[in-house]
Amino acid sequence: MEKAGQTHTKNCIKCSVELKSGANWTLGNVKKKFYICRSCIKKRNVISNPVYNANQMYVEGKYIHTTHPLHKPGRYKSFGHAAFESLENYSTAKEGQVYILYSPAYPSWCKIGMAVDARDRLSSFQTGTPYRDYILVASYDVPDRRQAETEAHNLLRETHASKNEWFVVGANVAKDILDGHFNENN
Repeated sequence: MEKAGQTHTKNCIKCSVELKSGANWTLGNVKKKFYICRSCIKKRNVISNPVYNANQMYVEGKYIHTTHPLHKPGRYKSFGHAAFESLENYSTAKEGQVYILYSPAYPSWCKIGMAVDARDRLSSFQTGTPYRDYILVASYDVPDRRQAETEAHNLLRETHASKNEWFVVGANVAKDILDGHFNENN
């Protein structure tokens, strides 16, 4: 118990540093009698903030608990992306394929994309539709899949409207255009 005239110093409950109001101890915490210094609060916030915590895993923006069997720290579009990124050289490999996908549900649209393996990409794409009706119209082996995809997009955008990787063009027309381009360049 404090006696009159006696001063009692408070220390941080985490690191035991002496707390000084306004200097290393926020005024809000003084009023609440919350005995944690600013640097310990900052460390705690970094650990709990997903943007800074390198040990947490997020798939499609959802937190994946550390007990999950596929847990791997980082931010991923899917569990497939998490798995493939762990394979050596996957993210840096340039070779692959440029492909054309088509769905009868959208007869005037086709998707021009790139992947390491177009058939594998098709099977993962099929999970997004209940009818599993996407068709791999064509695939082209290329030494640099990212560059080749950009070339294919630019070529098709010269004459056809697009929304990202989707083009308003019949699949057979897109195939004819890309056949000419890739056969000429390979």
